[in-house]
Amino acid sequence: MSKKNLLVAQSGGPSPVINSSLRGVVEAARCFPDRIDQVYAGWHGIEGVLKEELLNLSSQDEQEIALLRNTPAAGAIGTCRYKVRKNQLEDFERIVAVLKAHNIGYFLYNGGNDSMDTAHKVANLAQEHGLDLLGIGIPKTIDNDVGDSEFKLIDHTPGYGSVARYWTQIVQNADEENRGSCPADPVLVLQAMGRRIGYIPAAARLADPKREMPLLIFMAESGLSMEEMADKINDMVKARGRALVVISEGCDVGELGLLRDSFGHAQFGASALTVQQAMVNYLNSKGLPAKGSARGQTYGTDQRDTAIYASIVDLDEAYRVGQKAVELAVAGQGGFMSTILRDPGLIYNVRYDKVPLSEVANSERTFPSAWISDDKADVTDDFLRYAQPLIGEDWPSVPTIMGRQRFAQLKPIFVERKLPSYIPEADRKK
Repeated sequence: MSKKNLLVAQSGGPSPVINSSLRGVVEAARCFPDRIDQVYAGWHGIEGVLKEELLNLSSQDEQEIALLRNTPAAGAIGTCRYKVRKNQLEDFERIVAVLKAHNIGYFLYNGGNDSMDTAHKVANLAQEHGLDLLGIGIPKTIDNDVGDSEFKLIDHTPGYGSVARYWTQIVQNADEENRGSCPADPVLVLQAMGRRIGYIPAAARLADPKREMPLLIFMAESGLSMEEMADKINDMVKARGRALVVISEGCDVGELGLLRDSFGHAQFGASALTVQQAMVNYLNSKGLPAKGSARGQTYGTDQRDTAIYASIVDLDEAYRVGQKAVELAVAGQGGFMSTILRDPGLIYNVRYDKVPLSEVANSERTFPSAWISDDKADVTDDFLRYAQPLIGEDWPSVPTIMGRQRFAQLKPIFVERKLPSYIPEADRKK
């Protein structure tokens, strides 16, 4: 393959380490000057590709690229939730035209299962049109739901370790709150993200591996009704005088007035009523077996957009999967996603490999039922052994200026457009 440009984009929800993968891509690309000319970013994912909004990353200051490591969320190059569906033929033709116009030989897409589907479609599209282009996926999701439930395709996704660390710290602090205020507020209900998979609420147990707190964890997979969860909470209050509850946003507590994104995923943060509030209202309406009332807290996008809770392990692994994606690309291995696989043994060690995009596109792993406790209100020690290494030991080093975090500040250096303006098909008024 002759010298070509590399285009990287990302979609889906942000994460604390998504920019570490981006940094890995840019810095790895510099190691192959004979294969890669310029590195571009699709501004707000595949939408930016469709609109021909390509940010030149090769023209950015090296210092700003380095600062991507500790810059959370997706503000650096943006993300989107635009899904290119198989019937949107004009969108596909436009993608081909943009790739051709800008001499793109490598297309790297960072995201979750729907993003891997997009990467897979673009890779196939390139082949169908005879393009000299390789499509590579980079895994990213705080939900940890990409891949298989046997952990053979990927052990865990970048982003999850940091959110698990976030919940480790939040629960520790919340327990101190509940311990002190329990005469007036014996029950504290905390809502965690995680649509229909329990990896995020499960991480709450990392705060209390010896099970010394009066902690209950309700995941969507627990399958408990509102009444059953309330009974377990009240039993805990009777036994311990208080209860600390972590509940998944995906638990079935009745009608929430949900909105859905373009992928069809429930947007719990935009719902008319939260799961936490529904549970608190139910507990208080029925009455607690102790004086006082239940209180609640809904944790939203802060768990995916804060730098200070990021796991150092997660930051390093996110960088490496971005780096690995570039290595796959220059080796001519298109149609794959870079992946993290755990070596067997008691000492945590991983290796970076590849899996076919066809096997992870639109995949959705489940939370192993064997990791859910018999009473459906906790997780097992097997889960703790899986998750604990991912949160790391030390706090990340976040540079500050006058007490403010110093994030990467990329310059708005966009590639000159060569094609007519375009409105993505799904965004057109009917």
